[in-house]
Amino acid sequence: MNVVSIDFGQARRLANSVVLSQAVMTAVVALLSFAIAGRLAAVSALLGGGISTLASFAIASLSFRRSSAADPQRMVTGFYLGEAVKIVLVVTLFIVVFRTMKISPLPMFAAYMGTFLAYWIALANALPPRGQSHPGSTPAPADRKD
Repeated sequence: MNVVSIDFGQARRLANSVVLSQAVMTAVVALLSFAIAGRLAAVSALLGGGISTLASFAIASLSFRRSSAADPQRMVTGFYLGEAVKIVLVVTLFIVVFRTMKISPLPMFAAYMGTFLAYWIALANALPPRGQSHPGSTPAPADRKD
């Protein structure tokens, strides 16, 4: 069985690259929405993608704090806390947007879903090619050749 493992710094950079790729996807969907349907669609796309990007930023920030690097228990706690904050942020922000703003739902949810595509693309690009180890990664115990 092949296992890919990366160190704390690489994981943190990967999390930040996911957030960046989600922000880029949000901008692309917003520009396309503007070109196709105008200002309201673009603002709606920015809101939908922005909600997801902000939530991902929250979990990345809470999960990969420098204080978590040396203590695995602290890191796990950071992941749980980050996931809880992420869910609360997404639900709260969608409620606020729906109750207080005039939006176009299709571009908003298209951008929100587009950020998931960006997430999976960023993670897939971070994986090493099949059968090769990632630079800087440590082979899993079953893969080590002593």
